[in-house]
Amino acid sequence: MSDIEREVRAVAERAGDAAADLAPLSRAVKDAALEAIADALVKRADEITAANARDVARAREDGTSEAMIDRLTLTPQRIEAIADAVREIVELPDPVGESVRGGVLPNGLDLRQIRVPLGVVGIIYEGRPNVTVDAAALCLKSGNAALLRGSSSAYDSNTAIVGVIRDALADTGVPVDAVQLVPGRTRESSLALMRARGLVDVLIPRGGGSLIQAVVRDSTVPVIETGEGLCHVYVDAGADLDKAVAITVNAKAQRVSVCNSAETLLVHEAVAEEFLPRVLAELAQAGVTVHGDARVREIAAAHTSPADVVEATEEDWATEYLSSDLAVRVVPTIDDALAHIRRYSTKHTEAIVTDSLKTSRYFVSRVDAAAVMVNASTRFTDGGEFGFGAEIGISTQKLHARGPMGLTEMTSTKYIVTGDGHVR
Repeated sequence: MSDIEREVRAVAERAGDAAADLAPLSRAVKDAALEAIADALVKRADEITAANARDVARAREDGTSEAMIDRLTLTPQRIEAIADAVREIVELPDPVGESVRGGVLPNGLDLRQIRVPLGVVGIIYEGRPNVTVDAAALCLKSGNAALLRGSSSAYDSNTAIVGVIRDALADTGVPVDAVQLVPGRTRESSLALMRARGLVDVLIPRGGGSLIQAVVRDSTVPVIETGEGLCHVYVDAGADLDKAVAITVNAKAQRVSVCNSAETLLVHEAVAEEFLPRVLAELAQAGVTVHGDARVREIAAAHTSPADVVEATEEDWATEYLSSDLAVRVVPTIDDALAHIRRYSTKHTEAIVTDSLKTSRYFVSRVDAAAVMVNASTRFTDGGEFGFGAEIGISTQKLHARGPMGLTEMTSTKYIVTGDGHVR
């Protein structure tokens, strides 16, 4: 075993001890700890931004894109917003101890199924240091110990933030080791976390498709897949075209770098001639580059500059752009749209625009995704928008949790069986 493996296993063991002490704590104790964390983040913002400035400087030297640098950058205002997000978690109900079901069995045994923390949660994520706070706060509120493995690009920022959090916890009833940064900057430390089966209860990767698939492929710890979103908007023959334009532009352009933004637009051929010129013009105004099939390019050439649309390739249909790009295809029927979605979807969010109740029900019953939108933007797939509060990510798998992972999804259950000398 290498030195880094020993270090990672040591922090995981401490996290297990902390999780055991954290699980029975009351909501009041956990909320007080979260309030202390929020206050400490604001009070020590200068320390955090100084560390963050070193990360940003290295990123610029490495030629990192301005979009990624913006996601990496922390300012006093952003830290204040992060602290406010922690305070919002304080206001959320605590799911731990909630009774899911139960009653008295015919033999007199009292059976109760209650919510309990998952235990030790490892989170592997890319270069957004705000995730460090979000993940720690959600884990604490749901009674879980957090092992945080951010990207090397945000190492100084994450180190400073976790230091602030741990210092704040030292004056509360929550064990300090409930929040720890996984040691090391190299892939070896990530692999050590992925292989800590028996010490880590679950891993949650947050980031792009390559990160998620690497964790799924290499981990022996159970993984909850989150985040990768190749989302489609299908405009049906029975769509209100005004709504369709608004939904398409919002789904693509409102914020392009998030997992619930639309990456492919499918248009029924019956409305393509009327709809496409309108939506292409709006997309162009929003700075979106359209990758279109032959029919899309034909319609674009007849109504706008052919330069507005580039030729779509097979790769475009399978690409989660996370940029101002949109693949567009004309389909003969709804079944062709569904077949396209089945082939390329990451099962995050799929949307249909139609005024036909029958068609919407047909689509909803046949599409396989964590969330299905009917006459609404894909951008609504979000814990806050769903009314769940903060989330750790969007689960695109089917086991344990699916969709926005809020506090409830950060728990498991156990059965409490009470008898009076019962034997079987």
